[in-house]
Amino acid sequence: MAASRCWVLLRQIGLRLRTELQTGLQSKEKRQCFSLCAKRSIAIPALLNLPRVNQLSVRHMFIQTQDTPNPSSVKFLPGRLVLEKGTLDFPNPSTAECSALARALFQVEGVKSVFYGPDFITVTKTDEEVAWNDIKPKIFAVITEFFASGNPITTGEPQTESHHSGGDEEDDEIVAMIKELLDTRIRPTVQEDGGDVIFKGFEDGVVKLKLVGSCTGCPSSTVTLKNGIQNMLQFYIPEVDEVEQVQDEVDEINLQAYLDLEKKLKDQ
Repeated sequence: MAASRCWVLLRQIGLRLRTELQTGLQSKEKRQCFSLCAKRSIAIPALLNLPRVNQLSVRHMFIQTQDTPNPSSVKFLPGRLVLEKGTLDFPNPSTAECSALARALFQVEGVKSVFYGPDFITVTKTDEEVAWNDIKPKIFAVITEFFASGNPITTGEPQTESHHSGGDEEDDEIVAMIKELLDTRIRPTVQEDGGDVIFKGFEDGVVKLKLVGSCTGCPSSTVTLKNGIQNMLQFYIPEVDEVEQVQDEVDEINLQAYLDLEKKLKDQ
C-alpha cells in the first residue's frame, strides 16, 4: 500500500513537472521539482515522455577542421590541449609506438601520417584517390573516442630541437639568434598551417631545418623554405648563407622500411 501511494505521488510530480515545462513556471520551482524526482530515482524522460539523452551526447566533442596549404593534409582542432609543449611527428605507423591515438588514426584506411601540435592534430592522407569526405567521419570518431577515454595522448617526449654541431662562442650566439627567430617569428606561423619547423643545426653558414606535419610533401614547402624562412633569417642574421631541408637518419630508415613493407603487400 505504501509503495502504491509513493508511485501515485511520483506520478503526480511528473505530471506537474510536465505542466510547468509547458506553461513556463519559474525556473527555481522547476529545479526543485527536478531535484525531488532525482532523489527518488525517477527516470524523468520516462515520466514526461521525453527522449532519453544518449550517453554519446555527454562525451560529445566539437571538433573543427582547417584546410592547410597542403591539399593532402587537414588540421583537426579538438578544442582542448593536445601537447603541453613541443610537437610530435609520426610519418608512418612504425613511429607511433608511443601514442595510442596515433596508432588508432593509422588504422583508418587512407591515413599516411599524423602530427601533433599544441592544440591540433594534423592528418595527412595517402594520395588524391582518398577523399576527405570518406575518411573525416572516421577520424572524428577516433579522436572523440580517445579523448573520452581519458588516456594520455603519448607516453613519449615531444620532439625538441636538436643541438647544433660543435662551434666557437660566436657560432653559439648565431645559433641562439636563429632559434629565437624560429620560435618567435617562424614556427607559430608554420604551426597555424598544421606543421612545424625543427632546427637541426648550423654549419658553414647553412641552417639545417626539418619540416614536419603538413609541410612534409607540401607543394609550397620549397617556396616557404627559401622565400620565407631563408629570406627572414638572412635579413636579421648576415652570417646565414643558406637554409637547407634535412631528414633525420632514423626517419629515412623508418621511411624506407615502411615503403618496402608497403611494396611487398601490394605485390601479394
